[in-house]
Amino acid sequence: MRGFEVANSYNNKHVRIPKRSTPGSAGYDLETIESITIEPGAIVRAPTGLKAYMQNDEVLKLYPRSSLPVKFGVTIPNNVGIIDADYYSNPDNDGAIFVQLFNFTDKTCYIPARTRIAQGIFVKYLTTDADEVATNQRSGGFGSTG
Repeated sequence: MRGFEVANSYNNKHVRIPKRSTPGSAGYDLETIESITIEPGAIVRAPTGLKAYMQNDEVLKLYPRSSLPVKFGVTIPNNVGIIDADYYSNPDNDGAIFVQLFNFTDKTCYIPARTRIAQGIFVKYLTTDADEVATNQRSGGFGSTG
């Protein structure tokens, strides 16, 4: 019904499927599969090598891990990333999930590969009674639907 898989283009990169840290944890820890260097004031897309499948009335929300600002001086620039259900197996990118990271310091930041950078939480959502979808376009990621 919902879960994570390795995106096709990352099959040989030893991607680890996220897990919750404790039975009471809401979030699944996502890590970058590559080392990332972020210049001061810059935003980069950190690859996770993952894609997520879920029901049509669900969304995966990506939140920054609380240690990111303290350890690295970075955060997710829009505070929460949204992965829509129809992003899975997108023909343009196979639904590969990237996490945007913003360096808000005046120093270059280096994040090693395998660092946990985000928490993913699956959430059900509601639509209005008069819901009319404006397009049949699938979600392409990072502002693709307007």
